[in-house]
Amino acid sequence: MLELQRITTADTALYQFMENLMKQAFPTAEYRDLDELRLYTDTKVHFYNNIIMEENRPIGFFTYWDFDTFYYAEHFAIDPTLRNGGYGKQVLNLLCDSLPRPIVLEVEMPEDEMARRRIGFYERNGFVLWPNDYRQPPYRPGDEFLPMRLMVHGELNSEKDYEYVKGRIYKEVYNVK
Repeated sequence: MLELQRITTADTALYQFMENLMKQAFPTAEYRDLDELRLYTDTKVHFYNNIIMEENRPIGFFTYWDFDTFYYAEHFAIDPTLRNGGYGKQVLNLLCDSLPRPIVLEVEMPEDEMARRRIGFYERNGFVLWPNDYRQPPYRPGDEFLPMRLMVHGELNSEKDYEYVKGRIYKEVYNVK
């Protein structure tokens, strides 16, 4: 059975597993400096850095922010040796069943096959692709904004809620006013 285990940097082995997987799964431009991530993990009460566990074995990680009216899923990765084994679907089911409010996440623009497959995966798991133009702010000074799309699971509406959702993510996650 899968479960999420919230970690801090004091959970040395699990935290190292998460950092290693972060570096494998995401380009540098798509995650914050690791020193800043450690600080957020240990000090931001509404930031949840979780290891995905199966029978006391780490198989991935999932980080999210609790913004009272919705959750923002920042990073999600499964160990590469375990991918395509159904874990992604199981984790999304666990999250959608256990988190009581809508879940928002960013996806790459549907411009290549991998991005379209990722969007399709989330759509098959109940997420809706919002049509709004969205640009992910840079994690590092000097980097560019990245064109992305938001996907949502739950009761949020792209016309009514987009500016509020975008504003919270920009302010809290990326420190953009």
